[in-house]
Amino acid sequence: MVLLAVNFDNLHQILQSLYTDMMPLCSQMTGVAKGLAGLGALFYVAYRVWQSLARAEPIDVFPLLRPFALGICIMFFPTIVLGTLNSILSPVVTGTHRILETQTFDMNEYRQQKDKLEIEAMRRNPETAYLVDKEAFDNKLDELGALDAIEACGMYVDRAMYNMKKSVQNFFRELLELMFNAAALVVDTLRTFFLIVLSILGPISFAISCWDGFQASLSQWFVRYISIYLWLPVSDLFSSVLARIQTLMLQSDIERMQTDPNFSL
Repeated sequence: MVLLAVNFDNLHQILQSLYTDMMPLCSQMTGVAKGLAGLGALFYVAYRVWQSLARAEPIDVFPLLRPFALGICIMFFPTIVLGTLNSILSPVVTGTHRILETQTFDMNEYRQQKDKLEIEAMRRNPETAYLVDKEAFDNKLDELGALDAIEACGMYVDRAMYNMKKSVQNFFRELLELMFNAAALVVDTLRTFFLIVLSILGPISFAISCWDGFQASLSQWFVRYISIYLWLPVSDLFSSVLARIQTLMLQSDIERMQTDPNFSL
């Protein structure tokens, strides 16, 4: 099927490239942000200087540096702010994705091993060997002879039903894997969309935080950006846990097959 052949890794890379291509749009908001930040810094510094002079207190210069620090962040927003955050958070995404790949690889290996053991167990049982072994099937047909046509037809039906059962199982297995990967892709798509919006409007949030009463907008922007950036690692960890559960179940079945020489399906 075409849908089951979708390469989700390429789609995730496209989303990552989209995020990188949209980053230059941050510079277009820098001009507006610098105007808002400059006006906010003027009122911010003037209010605190006037307050200190009115109270005949010495002027504390250190708090007055906050608007200038924000202005520097606005001027070099893609490099200082986004570059620093992405450099810190990207190893988390890479690490969780590597964990997912490891768990998925182990699950596929154990699944193949279990399928092989199931076929071997069916071959050991004379009543089911003809379902998985073409030679055993032909030998059993030769033993029946021409007079046992009804039983021979039953063998063909049983073999066809077994093959259909395995095909249906493989189909639903691939369908569930497709839905699982599609859910992760939806999470990554929403994450990329929100990160692009936050990145483009980030300079405005920094500029608004220069105004009194709006300082919380800076911390809120950081919290939202970090939490949304971690959506994909959380999704990968959830997938890793599910893959690990399936791996443990497969290991249990394999150990039971290997320790019981008389095991048969």
